[in-house]
Amino acid sequence: MTSKLSAEAANTYLDETFGRDRNRYVITLMQADRAVITLEAGEQHLRPGGYISGPTQMSMVDSAAYFAVMTRTGLMPMAVTSNLSINFLRPCIGEVVVADAKMIKIGKALAVIEVDVRIKGADKPSSHAVVTYAIPRED
Repeated sequence: MTSKLSAEAANTYLDETFGRDRNRYVITLMQADRAVITLEAGEQHLRPGGYISGPTQMSMVDSAAYFAVMTRTGLMPMAVTSNLSINFLRPCIGEVVVADAKMIKIGKALAVIEVDVRIKGADKPSSHAVVTYAIPRED
């Protein structure tokens, strides 16, 4: 199965919807049931000590999950988060952050996605999340 939305099309959607200046991350991979996004962290993403902030990680988790859903549905802007649970496992310190989202299950109304966040090149994730997305019904 191939992705119904390419990384290029997803990045174009973000640029057109939010503008390039506000698009902090880049979608680097869209495969069936999987989306990967990267962020070059700036000062606005950091806490004292150079830690990537929790809100930055949660935003990346949510966005990666959103695009993992779209690998199955195609562009569906009205898909919305219905639950997000995140565990911060270890400090997230580095310049490039990667969120890797993998579909666990998708049905007609809900999709469940698992997301790992890590610093590029790290063996272990800094945080792990499970996200549920509500999929709009086709009437």
